[in-house]
Amino acid sequence: MTETFRQLLEHAVLFAILISVFVNVLISIIGVLPSVFITGANLLFFGLYHGLIVSIIGEVLGAIVSFILYRRGLKKWRSKDFQHPLMLKLKNLEGVKAFWIILTLRILPFVPSGVITLGSALSKVSLRFFAIGSTLGKIPSLIIEAGAIYGFMQVELK
Repeated sequence: MTETFRQLLEHAVLFAILISVFVNVLISIIGVLPSVFITGANLLFFGLYHGLIVSIIGEVLGAIVSFILYRRGLKKWRSKDFQHPLMLKLKNLEGVKAFWIILTLRILPFVPSGVITLGSALSKVSLRFFAIGSTLGKIPSLIIEAGAIYGFMQVELK
């Protein structure tokens, strides 16, 4: 998959950036697919630095678009009374507290991005706090991911 995506990206750099960002947004909306393959393709095509930047842009835009869509889609369900204590806590999260939780969860590599976005969409957190927390949390997470992928790409398999 990564090789096919890389070949597609070679035709035009600006078009390649748009395709990469669009695919990242789709992966974010779906919520369960890992974006590591897109990050790998970005690193192969754009290099470590530029590939990382394109991946950050794609993942952040994907998170924001997903948040907006999830929130709109869950509006009716969210307005119902929640009986589960965890859902009640989640529903009432907002402001700086929500920001720090989003930031922390985004940094942790084992927490699925879709779960964070869905939980945030169910809460009262503003789009602004969600976007800032997601962006600041995704940057270190993607640096680690890109470093691991780039290191693996340097290994010669015999």
